[in-house]
Amino acid sequence: MADRTFAKFTFFKIDPEWRRRDPDLRAADKQEFLAACDDFALDRSLRAYSTIGTRGDVDLVLLSQSPNLDDLHTFHVVLGQSGLAKWSATPYSFLSMTKRSPYSEEGARPQICVSERKYLFLYPMVKQRRWYGLSADERLASMAWRVSQTVVAHPRPAARFTSRLALQNPVVCSSSGRIPTRIVSVMASRSPWSQLTRQHSP
Repeated sequence: MADRTFAKFTFFKIDPEWRRRDPDLRAADKQEFLAACDDFALDRSLRAYSTIGTRGDVDLVLLSQSPNLDDLHTFHVVLGQSGLAKWSATPYSFLSMTKRSPYSEEGARPQICVSERKYLFLYPMVKQRRWYGLSADERLASMAWRVSQTVVAHPRPAARFTSRLALQNPVVCSSSGRIPTRIVSVMASRSPWSQLTRQHSP
């Protein structure tokens, strides 16, 4: 298995008109979408998360992973030809790559979110230029504060943070977890580096 892996977060918003289609047509649309997912997932990691009831701008999130970028490209081409995808918009899309965090002693994970934890938390953020002007020790101290809030408050992790290297702006932090209220409270708390984050939206 490769040391680092490409991870693609793809968000879908279904056209409300699709729900008014004939049930047989909707079933065929879903089957085409599922067939594309099943084919990709034969030897690669694929996770699907519903956001119905939690967000109004997104209905479904797919997290697809592969050490080969061409795999992700081919998958999304095939997926886009499915009936359901033709009735969907993609309001957000993040391509990233696993890496070892400079703020943790843990090594890079070849894949993320492969446990059976029920929830996925995504935290896109845009850092201010001042952040990158800080010394390595200052950045380490700031990030260590965030980690300490999770470890001290919740010795048995409700979520597992995953280091991300976004290949585009913003940077995307992700984690999987069992208890959504805990991770939301941690991410919403003020931290020493909050003033250096221009934009963030869990």
